[in-house]
Amino acid sequence: MMEIYRESEHRSLTETEILEDLKTLLAGYPSLKKVLIIPPDFTRFHSMAGEITGLLWRELKGHATVHVMPALGTHMEMSDGERLKMFGPHIPKACFLTHRWQTDTVSIGRVPADVTEEISGGLFATDIEVEVNKQLLSGGYDLILSVGQVVPHEVVGMANYSKNIFVGIGGRQMINKTHMLGALCGIEEALGNGDAPVRQVFDYAQEHFLGDFPLVYILTVTTRHGRDTHLNGLYIGPSRRPYEEAVKLSQKLNITYLDRPVKKVVTYLDPHEFKTTWVGNKGIYRTRMIIADGGELLILAPGIRACGENPEIDAIIRAYGYRGRNTTLKLYNEGVFENRTMVAAHLIHGSTDGRFQVIYATDPALFSGKEVEAIGYEHMELAKALSIYDPDTLEDGFHTLPDGTDFYFVKAPAMGLWKLSTGIS
Repeated sequence: MMEIYRESEHRSLTETEILEDLKTLLAGYPSLKKVLIIPPDFTRFHSMAGEITGLLWRELKGHATVHVMPALGTHMEMSDGERLKMFGPHIPKACFLTHRWQTDTVSIGRVPADVTEEISGGLFATDIEVEVNKQLLSGGYDLILSVGQVVPHEVVGMANYSKNIFVGIGGRQMINKTHMLGALCGIEEALGNGDAPVRQVFDYAQEHFLGDFPLVYILTVTTRHGRDTHLNGLYIGPSRRPYEEAVKLSQKLNITYLDRPVKKVVTYLDPHEFKTTWVGNKGIYRTRMIIADGGELLILAPGIRACGENPEIDAIIRAYGYRGRNTTLKLYNEGVFENRTMVAAHLIHGSTDGRFQVIYATDPALFSGKEVEAIGYEHMELAKALSIYDPDTLEDGFHTLPDGTDFYFVKAPAMGLWKLSTGIS
């Protein structure tokens, strides 16, 4: 098929332009009978994938059966309210399929240990079962459209592309082991890197095991402007090149460079998107490289009510907490996280190893100060924090409080990455 690359750094693509590109894509498949669309879940609300999924459904509904399977990964299932807000009211609820990462997958191959050993520089030498949702094999689809946002990511370097398949609708082994490989290689090695170690694992699996699937990627690059989301890039095709082109634009638009470390950073987690530290710790991942040694990160988290996205992971995080890389690796080597290594990786990523302080400001009716402190962070009353730092009036960038305290505000940490132009101080 003819691949499509459309971008604009300084304006949002229009619905007319988006629809034109989607129609061009679908014109290459004139006899479609059954289509699967795989968009992200609500934690990627600002990806524009919801709007694109709606347009695809509108174009396909008259002549093909269309299913939509949000790429939940290990996240909790979307509520009806989230589904309607992201995808609109026109796609019937019956068209949506739920991915259950623990039970709904089948193996399509294996990444050998010698490959993971080479990719990780000897840090992680084990084979990885490549599991995907069984609907990809048994659903009888003549087109599979994977829709999602390319943006800096703490595990894979730059999100989406084949991650949408291998993690978004993947299984326990791939999720567990690639998270751990990424943690061992280091979060700073990954963030914003289009060829990060975990991406190389996915590339191997894509090349060796997905070639026979009728799979086309629809990738977006978006930016936030006040309350509005702009779609700055749209890349469509079955090859790796749409991802590569999206990475270039995302690295330009979604990475903010500072020329000096910041002593205090304040970031905000939208309560509709972030309900757990599993997802909410993006506030740590995306800002950690600008925080000075001995500095402080305050996370305004009005929606946080748990640690994990499911009871199994929640219990493990509460049991061991964010205690640092060495403590977590010791537990990992003792077998504490067997078959749950993604949690070990998450605890490593969410730890600062004493370099800076993390303070979570939560609603005590949802997640108490004792719960915050029990997992290794400090706590501040949400009401007090919001009286000082109002996310409705603060814009991204440097600010000074009346008492002279300087801080840097990040309004939507999941939308980008903040780093120093010369590396960590």
